[in-house]
Amino acid sequence: MIPAGPDDAPPAFVRALRSLRDVQLRPEIHLEEVPGPARIAPYTAALAAEVRANARDIEADDLASGRFVVLHDPAGQEAWDGTFRLVTLVRASLEAEVGADPMLGEVAWSWFVDALAESGLDAHAAGGTITRVLSQSFGALDRRPEQVDLEIRASWTARDENLRPHLEAWAVLLCTAAGLPPLPAGVVPLPRRR
Repeated sequence: MIPAGPDDAPPAFVRALRSLRDVQLRPEIHLEEVPGPARIAPYTAALAAEVRANARDIEADDLASGRFVVLHDPAGQEAWDGTFRLVTLVRASLEAEVGADPMLGEVAWSWFVDALAESGLDAHAAGGTITRVLSQSFGALDRRPEQVDLEIRASWTARDENLRPHLEAWAVLLCTAAGLPPLPAGVVPLPRRR
């Protein structure tokens, strides 16, 4: 459920949030509204998601997780070069061999840029970081395999208040990081039962 916005929200912010309603995401993605960050912008909204290995099993392993944040400042902010800024965080665990690839940062950033491009968007005023953390276990835990956690943090400016393609692009990024194969061309997710 996407909020309509606070009672005092400007009409552009309300329209932007409404553009996120009824977006059809892959069934592996479980989305929920969470509080937006405070003090970054006058108006904020946020969604959290988990990508599960089995779309119908809430106990299934999470393949990736993330947040999609909408920031709106009617006066604009110079660094944004606009009035709407979108911020994302995507986290996924990778196999140690994949995580050791020296090109992982560039590849993960290309996932972000490609997801936007496939949705017909440009990465206007985009910036971000790619972080990987290698976990090695010792002592009583030394039989655990090495694990690499990937974190993609990115932000970009929406050119208008139609945020639907931005949310769709973020969902593609989330599924790519989770290791899900892309949907074949022309295939769209079925509406969820309510």
